[in-house]
Amino acid sequence: MEQGIDRPSWDEYFMTLADEVATRSTCLRRSVGALIVKDRRILATGYNGVPSGLRHCSETGCLRQQLNVPSGQRHEICRGLHAEQNAIIQAARYGIDISGACIYITTQPCVVCAKMLINAGISEIVYKNPYPDELSAELLAESGIKMRVYDESAK
Repeated sequence: MEQGIDRPSWDEYFMTLADEVATRSTCLRRSVGALIVKDRRILATGYNGVPSGLRHCSETGCLRQQLNVPSGQRHEICRGLHAEQNAIIQAARYGIDISGACIYITTQPCVVCAKMLINAGISEIVYKNPYPDELSAELLAESGIKMRVYDESAK
């Protein structure tokens, strides 16, 4: 903390922004936000929801809910993209190099997102909430990407 100024830590600042990004989510099951950061600069954001221009699940219904698909399974039948996927896509669309960057995510990545983050060159993942995906955790550990659970008590 700087003398006389009470400011949030960088982790707190970026995770607070990821929480805010999650408020744009259109998913009926879980709102997730992601923020890609490099050298303390925000490069891209993403939240989970259907591709641009398509009807939201609130209009079509959630197929995963209708079929009682457990969390962490059958990602391919979902109409939406995950927050991490949308952040990576936004960076690619606007020509932003995210290799060596850190991603702040409100929920631990699934295996599909883990593979994308590995190939995108992300060097660190900071997440808040756990997600039931053992293969994701294994792949990320094998990749050498630094993983941290955001410590809310460190505020």
